[in-house]
Amino acid sequence: MKLKTTILILLVFSTLISCKTGDEKADGYGNFEATEITISSETNGKLLQFTVEEGQDLEKGKVVGLVDTLQLYLKKQQLLASKNTIGSKSRGVLSQINVLNAQLATAKTNKTRIENLIKANAGTQKQLDDVNGQIDVIKQQIRSVETQNAPIVNELKSVAIQVKQIEDQIQKSLITNPVSGTVLTSYVEPNEVVSFGKPLYKIADLNTLELRVYVSEPQLPNIKIGQEVTVKIDSGETMKSYDGTITWIASEAEFTPKIIQTKEERVNLVYAIKVTVKNDGSLKIGMPAEMWIDKNNN
Repeated sequence: MKLKTTILILLVFSTLISCKTGDEKADGYGNFEATEITISSETNGKLLQFTVEEGQDLEKGKVVGLVDTLQLYLKKQQLLASKNTIGSKSRGVLSQINVLNAQLATAKTNKTRIENLIKANAGTQKQLDDVNGQIDVIKQQIRSVETQNAPIVNELKSVAIQVKQIEDQIQKSLITNPVSGTVLTSYVEPNEVVSFGKPLYKIADLNTLELRVYVSEPQLPNIKIGQEVTVKIDSGETMKSYDGTITWIASEAEFTPKIIQTKEERVNLVYAIKVTVKNDGSLKIGMPAEMWIDKNNN
């Protein structure tokens, strides 16, 4: 009887261990990824300076390189000289308009004087008609000169716009880092000739990584955006845990990627989710990890 009791206890204990082992299975498997940004050249020319190195941490707004701006500078000087020439023509036209406006003011004064003389019976209608005719002629001359000046003004505006375009290209010749992060890859070296759109380096913010995990449809009721989960990675013979937050859930199912589990499981339809994890320096892009959901919080 005592032997039977011992065997029964061993069987129960063995069953409990088996159940526990079966329960200790992650709710999802995936790999870490980050938002990678490729910085490209915005102009053409020789790369005079470039201080980017792989693994380097860069701050947003830091100038990391310079593309040769000599030709742009010379083009700008040429446009400024042209602008001065056109401006002198415009000033000559404007001086004519000023002279005509002075003549018009004198003619209007004479008209007022003649009108007063007529009221005093000391002037004639012919005098008034003559001065009105003079005023009309001067006004026509002003309109004619203004018409001549219009193309010059438009030409000045066109040159001014071209100067601003050159200044914008010169500004873009300064390679300014647009986001804070770590340089993943550098594609060029100083003194290389770059062209518009040529990739210069790739950068990503590694302070926070995203774990892309795939879960089955039955798991979806236990998952929601903003939910806190546990993320585990291999650390020697043990597992290292991190706090994570679910930030995205796919709206459509897809076939399980080949990197996940067995061939049989890869034919199943699953949903991708993203878990944001704060990086302590140990997490790397592409590193595999597990997601564990605390069932007590559901």
